[in-house]
Amino acid sequence: MQQNNMHRYRTHTCDELRKTDVGETVRLSGWINSVRDHGGIIFIDLRDHYGLTQIVIDPNRDFYRSVEHWRVESVLCFTGKVVARTPETVNPKLSTGEIELVADEMEVLGEAGVIPFQVVREENYPENLRLEYRFLDLRRDRLQRNIILRSQVITSMRFKLTELGFHEFQTPILTSSSPEGARDFLVPSRLHPGRFYALPQAPQQFKQLLMVAGFDKYFQIAPCFRDEDSRADRSPGEFYQLDIEMSFASQEDVFEVVEKILYEIFTEFGNKSVTPAPFERIPYREAMARYGTDKPDLRNPLYMIDVTDTFKNSGFKAFSGVVKKGGVVKAIAARGIAGQPRKFYDDMIEYAQSVGAKGLGYIIFTGGEEKSPIVKFMSREEIDSLKTAASINDGDVLFFISDKESAACEIGGHVRIELGKRLNLIDKNVFKFCWIVDFPMYEIDKETGKLEFSHNPFSMPQGGMEALVEKDPLDILAFQYDIVCNGVELSSGAVRNHRPDIMYKAFSIAGYPEEEVDRRFGAMIRAFKTGAPPHGGIAPGIDRIIMLIADEPNIREVIAFPFNQQAQDLMMGAPSIVSPEQLKDLHIKLNPPKTKK
Repeated sequence: MQQNNMHRYRTHTCDELRKTDVGETVRLSGWINSVRDHGGIIFIDLRDHYGLTQIVIDPNRDFYRSVEHWRVESVLCFTGKVVARTPETVNPKLSTGEIELVADEMEVLGEAGVIPFQVVREENYPENLRLEYRFLDLRRDRLQRNIILRSQVITSMRFKLTELGFHEFQTPILTSSSPEGARDFLVPSRLHPGRFYALPQAPQQFKQLLMVAGFDKYFQIAPCFRDEDSRADRSPGEFYQLDIEMSFASQEDVFEVVEKILYEIFTEFGNKSVTPAPFERIPYREAMARYGTDKPDLRNPLYMIDVTDTFKNSGFKAFSGVVKKGGVVKAIAARGIAGQPRKFYDDMIEYAQSVGAKGLGYIIFTGGEEKSPIVKFMSREEIDSLKTAASINDGDVLFFISDKESAACEIGGHVRIELGKRLNLIDKNVFKFCWIVDFPMYEIDKETGKLEFSHNPFSMPQGGMEALVEKDPLDILAFQYDIVCNGVELSSGAVRNHRPDIMYKAFSIAGYPEEEVDRRFGAMIRAFKTGAPPHGGIAPGIDRIIMLIADEPNIREVIAFPFNQQAQDLMMGAPSIVSPEQLKDLHIKLNPPKTKK
């Protein structure tokens, strides 16, 4: 290779050179990862997106003295000869560890000043500092891997859905404000003073309208915008989802597509075993009764059973008194843990109280005996009934929660999770999927006492019009479903209500007159009146999928430029103050809340 024919910046990447390249004259460009001075000879680890190569600078080079002026993260270009490392200096941890580049020329491409934190150290720097300098933070190896993983997963999703006959369409970003769901982000209209666009919370109505238009199978890597508070698994402001919709599709048709996509994605990119299809289907009410949540982590083998009948007339008044008032008693059997010290039980009682329990009962079954503060109040028949109900063996422990049913399920769900963690029962080497199905169509609002939709008002009720006319609203189930992995809800979905007559009836039960439905959802109703196919879909969250595959506890670690927990972009300074001229163009006057002095 002739030097004068070289590329301006590089002939190879920093992960490309091998022993077969020894003797070649090459050019590399990248960031200074580290600098080491070994007896006058300077060694630089040069880093680019692809990897590292060691650069050797001899003291005799005319640029030798200038090297000490360049800080780490400066961008340099080196030209020189590839040489083999001596056996004792080979670095087996590097793909380029058998060679090094002896530099003949050096050029500074981008000088770095003092940086606020070290890129090469995986230290827990303050999150706001990392987000303010996100461009620097993203140079870290872990984040580089996460963002590339995200790109690869999305590319694979597109390929797999295209192979299944789906087509990708883009839906509007500027749309009308939604009367349902979370808060909208509003965009003022300059051309229509006093009116606002909204950023879409999801492409829900548009994708359904595409089905009405006859496109049959749709998908989109869809940006969604919701003015929500931040959580570890939810980014405030915006997120992305794999939006899917299918015509002439049943619930099982949707499941078949989603199971195939998720199984293949998690198998291809994750380093854990994956639940084979079909995924377990758990009715909503069963999930709440057994796990205390509609997003159960099935890696945890613990579950609740109902033992209310055993305590109806029990001498243990703390439980029987609750039962007589209409409450329940839930039990969780933990297998083979009878040898735990007393402090373990005291700590679990303290934890249960921290999540709303009055206490946490327990019975230790060991050596053919029962050890517990509560057994002296119970008959032999009651104890044997519990052993049968929970399939108790010697060495097991049974924990109890007693309260109103909803509270007992919620508290028991927390206790189940905490027991799983403290007893190290959760298998970290598996992705366990399940569907939560058969959501109730309606529920009673605890504050107002009024009947309202419990999930998605556009879902088809199971049984159609007949169910809406003949059943108690609280007994009506909907074709609604959630997909859950390792306790993380990836998405909700539904078979849609595509018939105007059923939609009007469903909304009337929740207190919406026909004219209100027409006003709020006019486009959908008009479209359905032109002939709509049965259709259904779902929209798994891409950010959460990547978070699970990358095994990251915080969703901000898999998003290139996330907001902080206060929905601020510290790097770009958003949200920002705009000029009076801009506000005047939009016919807007500000009325900010008064700050306390």
